[in-house]
Amino acid sequence: MKKNNHKIFNDTYLRNVIFVLAITFVIEILFKLLNNFTIFDYSTLRIFLSTSLLSLIVVFFSSLTKRKWLRNTFLLIYILLYTIYSWLQLGFINFLGVFISFHTSSQFGAVTDYIYDFFMSFKLSYFLIFLPLIYFIILYFVVDKKREYHQIKLNKKYLLLIPTILIISLLYYGTLKLSFMQNKLQIKNNMQLFKNPDVPTVAVNQFGTVTFAIMDLRSFIFPPEELDTTFKIQNNKENENVSRQVSKYLEEIALNEGNSKFANLNNYFASQTVTDYNDYTGMFEGKNVIVILMESVNEAIINKEYFPNYYKLYSKGWHWENNYSPRNSCATGNNEFSAMTGLFSIYNTCTSNVYKDNTYFEAIFNLFNNKGYTTTSMHDFVEWYYKRKTIHPNMGSGKFYGADTLDIETSSEYGEWPSDEEFFEKAMDIVLKNDDNKPFMTFLTTVTSHQPYSVSSTYGDLYMEEFKEKGYSTTVSRYLSKLKVLDNAIGIMIKKLEAAHKLDDTVIVLLADHYPYALSKNQIKEMLDYELEDYEIERTPFVIYNSSMTPQTFKDYNFYINLVPTLANLMNLEYDPRLYMGSDILSNDYESRVIFADGSWKNEYAYYNASTSKIKYYTDKEYTEDELQEINQKIALKIQMSSNAIKNNYFNYLGQKLLEYEQKDNVVDDKLEE
Repeated sequence: MKKNNHKIFNDTYLRNVIFVLAITFVIEILFKLLNNFTIFDYSTLRIFLSTSLLSLIVVFFSSLTKRKWLRNTFLLIYILLYTIYSWLQLGFINFLGVFISFHTSSQFGAVTDYIYDFFMSFKLSYFLIFLPLIYFIILYFVVDKKREYHQIKLNKKYLLLIPTILIISLLYYGTLKLSFMQNKLQIKNNMQLFKNPDVPTVAVNQFGTVTFAIMDLRSFIFPPEELDTTFKIQNNKENENVSRQVSKYLEEIALNEGNSKFANLNNYFASQTVTDYNDYTGMFEGKNVIVILMESVNEAIINKEYFPNYYKLYSKGWHWENNYSPRNSCATGNNEFSAMTGLFSIYNTCTSNVYKDNTYFEAIFNLFNNKGYTTTSMHDFVEWYYKRKTIHPNMGSGKFYGADTLDIETSSEYGEWPSDEEFFEKAMDIVLKNDDNKPFMTFLTTVTSHQPYSVSSTYGDLYMEEFKEKGYSTTVSRYLSKLKVLDNAIGIMIKKLEAAHKLDDTVIVLLADHYPYALSKNQIKEMLDYELEDYEIERTPFVIYNSSMTPQTFKDYNFYINLVPTLANLMNLEYDPRLYMGSDILSNDYESRVIFADGSWKNEYAYYNASTSKIKYYTDKEYTEDELQEINQKIALKIQMSSNAIKNNYFNYLGQKLLEYEQKDNVVDDKLEE
């Protein structure tokens, strides 16, 4: 028996398979541990099977060579790439809040701009992922250097590879299909994820880093079909007693559509709840509106001493204590998109760029256009990151002003961002020169407070010493210095509105695209006094201000996707609440909840982590398993339908259909009058 074991161990191919499998599997286990993923579940078995398959195949091809050094080099490159990819994914999830995907490769050039900050953000513990690689090098290039090498010969013994691979593949398939191996609370089931790993945090946990990379590349080269979910139109009883008037044609369009993709979307939207009028409806009807999307702002800006202009709007307006700006791929562009459309962006895609030619009749600008407003949008940078010159007009912006149009000088050196003070000076001059006696609506996206904060820059250094004297580190002081420039810009806006006697007639909305993720948790703790776990690090301020309002604090959980329906109700715009994934946060029926990009969610009672499918409670109230499944299925369907709508340019189709039906009705009415 010992002799046979000795022969098996000395079989070059089998021994190499065992070693490569052990090393790659340990890398995967370390990756799970470093991400706080669960190890003792069926995902670990699934990862073991996939690493076994890869090891069998990789070692087979490496052993075809006659030269030992070439085989070892081949295996070294494989394990090196495996290690580096896993290490980089640890960095991406820590720095950007998402796992990197081939679907976001268009932003690679932008990422290289802040490469220094990216690598500086790596935790020392992440380097543990290199230990298996070091062990491999020592074993194969030092200890095993003199071991006799035998090139494999393709004899009958290696035909056993075929049934072995088939058996492992069948076992792997079983882990995707067998019901007892599935987590009922998972936001998307494993078979769906295997076909389309578009929720990377869940897919990486369930399949491992390298298998995810393979699936991600496959879906990038060969885009998968949309998830086949047939949604039939349902009678929503909640709409029976609603006073709000919405399009009477949506149900008819849904019933008559022959294209299955559009039919499903029609049925879904037609079945959604219509949010009724409430005490806030039309409260600011006819007033001007300025929406400010603040770059990289967290609750550090809520400081009367440091940032008095912002604090004035915050303390004298309405603010939400539990507001968040969930990050996803291309955080600014995607979150700006969601704020303007009320839709979920596609998690693993730079949605605003990839689908820049889509049109959205229900977007924020078009709603104000229909009410007779003059609409504009502005940003104090060039088209390097996002194609706003195309995106914003396609959402109805009457005119988009970039840095070039505003005659704002930009630097080719990364980190030297333009001044928001200059931006607001020029933007407000344009807005206030409105000669058509129409109310105005403008959307301003700032840039000065953008990273980096770890290196010297004009506005990062401007007030740096003042903040260092208050005890902040150099990096944090640079960030606060940039926030001070933003606060000065808000002050300029207020003064210009006052001088033009427009402040009382203007509603100002301030929200953040995302928190300053270039800062580490320890650096952020210098500014904030609450725990940053459970997505608390992504808490950001949200303010609605008008001089006539009574200051108020809201505790409902909120995020940027609710902006359009909330403003539409406040301004008494004509809109159909069914067409938004967000809701009016001032509605009597508002469901307090923030939904994060991967399907995780949080409210006053609990935090559900989609990547681990675990729930954490904050109060005595607990959900039943059925309630949790219902919540998760509802969220998953919202995200899926939003994705399908964007991919199919649905709102362009729907806008044309609604116009077509309206014109038909007008023709009939004209004939009846005759």
